[in-house]
Amino acid sequence: MKILGIDPGLRTTGFGVISKQGSKLSYIASGTIKTPDADLPQRLKTILSGVSEIIRTYTPDCAAIEKVFVNVNPQSTLLLGQARGAAICALVSADLAVAEYTALQIKQAVVGHGKAQKQQVQDMVQRLLMLSGMPSTDAADALGVAICHAHSGEALSTLGGLAPALAKKGLRVRRGRLIG
Repeated sequence: MKILGIDPGLRTTGFGVISKQGSKLSYIASGTIKTPDADLPQRLKTILSGVSEIIRTYTPDCAAIEKVFVNVNPQSTLLLGQARGAAICALVSADLAVAEYTALQIKQAVVGHGKAQKQQVQDMVQRLLMLSGMPSTDAADALGVAICHAHSGEALSTLGGLAPALAKKGLRVRRGRLIG
């Protein structure tokens, strides 16, 4: 399963693509989409186009994106939400299932505690994916989103496709677990 992780940002949107085979995670690609110093619609278009190009290039099976946190500055929060929306539009336009995780969940999955510093996330991403170099903070955050998804019950999205057949047998999937 190939997972695309997105760390949204209005100036820089990070992306990371990993592969999950059983419990083994492998690095495929990562990087950033940098928007020009332009008006908001042009920046959003750059994010939409960039994420669409990443999807065409790496053909992920599913995607995960970081949830927006409420900032001290409401205007910044709104702008970040719009950048996130542009990325989500690209993901759903490609018919990808999209999972959402908070920064706390991502740090917990990657580092082991939710109050980890950015440097700790970078270090652990490098170790978990056995990277030869340190990824940029935005790329590391995006890879962290993908790792979080790989480790969560949401990564068992293949069960979602089985849901109708399971329902006929009186079973259902809740939080990635099969229940009767």
